[in-house]
Amino acid sequence: MNPAPDAPIGVFDSGIGGLTVARELMRQLPGESILYVGDTARVPYGPKSPETVRRYSREIGEYLCAQGVKAVVIACNTATAHALDDLRAALPVPVVGVVEPGARAAVAASRSRHIGVIGTAGTINSYAYERAIRALAPDATITSRACPLFVPLVEEGWTDHEVTRRVAEEYLEPLARAGVDTLVLGCTHYPLLKAPIGGVMQGVRLIDSAEETASEVRALLA
Repeated sequence: MNPAPDAPIGVFDSGIGGLTVARELMRQLPGESILYVGDTARVPYGPKSPETVRRYSREIGEYLCAQGVKAVVIACNTATAHALDDLRAALPVPVVGVVEPGARAAVAASRSRHIGVIGTAGTINSYAYERAIRALAPDATITSRACPLFVPLVEEGWTDHEVTRRVAEEYLEPLARAGVDTLVLGCTHYPLLKAPIGGVMQGVRLIDSAEETASEVRALLA
């Protein structure tokens, strides 16, 4: 497969969270077209088995390639954790995930080398961020926490709601007490919750992988 230079970039996520990545791609690559798939029929991916996530990701990746995209961006941390290698082997175009770019940004930002990671149960249980961070900073201390209610809250539109703030306090206070200086928002839905997350994690650098991912895509296309 040899797509035309003006072919679109394919982007997919389990729902609307990957639009944070699509927005950054539009900012860094304003001349590019984007074809976005949000799998809202099957959201969330986090509680599903790795095999199921790989099957969903393969279906969407093959669909995007059938539409003639020149690259595929997995704008979903759970799908990146479980399906990145599978899609790179199966698809005829380059595939970029969000975990490694997020890990690079976290290591670059952390001064104390104590890095927090929050994500879906699928992402956290895969240890994908731990592996990616330790590959760059073997001495890092990593504190991880699954935050399964965040995705449905975002999909419901409750990004600035009292319930969301209470849930954020419950999930994040242990990480604040642990003393992390950097927190990876290890799900592309989570940047939409920066206000309630930042309210709990005051003084902590929040890492949104969208900017680093878009930079990787820009370098790839160049």
